[in-house]
Amino acid sequence: MRKKSFDYAKDKYYFNIKTSAQSAITINRTEKREALLTFMGYQKANKKVEWLGRWDGKKFQEDNFEKIKEN
Repeated sequence: MRKKSFDYAKDKYYFNIKTSAQSAITINRTEKREALLTFMGYQKANKKVEWLGRWDGKKFQEDNFEKIKEN
């Protein structure tokens, strides 16, 4: 798999859409609600998606989609 060619922005929410076995498109949103709605829209369209969470500058926080969806 090719290495990402960008840096994650602090306090943005990220998720991946898998396009094939070896590649994925990374999507980001600034607002939590907007990120959740977009992610769920891709799920509803039967796309293979992976929730990454909110980037804090060092690692992903809020990385459990099922937990934050309930809030």
